[in-house]
Amino acid sequence: MFESSLFDRINLLRRAHHLGALELSTDLSAAAREHDEQMIRFGYFGHDSPDGSAFWERVESHYRPLLRRRWAVGENLLSASPRIGPRGALAAWLASPEHRATLLKAGWRQIGLAVLHVRSAPGVFAGEPTTVITADFGVRS
Repeated sequence: MFESSLFDRINLLRRAHHLGALELSTDLSAAAREHDEQMIRFGYFGHDSPDGSAFWERVESHYRPLLRRRWAVGENLLSASPRIGPRGALAAWLASPEHRATLLKAGWRQIGLAVLHVRSAPGVFAGEPTTVITADFGVRS
């Protein structure tokens, strides 16, 4: 499965940089999956939701702070051809300084991943076959 392979690759990368492995979060994965579905349904690509709300508000609806002492989230997105695999997705993120910094942020403890492949996507995807990938990172205590 794409998500599990990508998850393993991200943790191997983090270990190679002497960072802690991430735990897979069902809450963050639900936020990521919801965002993939919205982007495809509404034909846009971006962190904010279609109603203009910030990405962290969408993520917070699934990944609530526990005690409000420490809560932070981050997000990496990718839009690509359906031929992309986990290795290619990680390589694309590593080629971008901002995405690389998110992957290698020491403070993250959890990650949620979602990958959505469609044969035809509207809007900015121009009816083309598309894969959208969302990685939501978090820490809460």
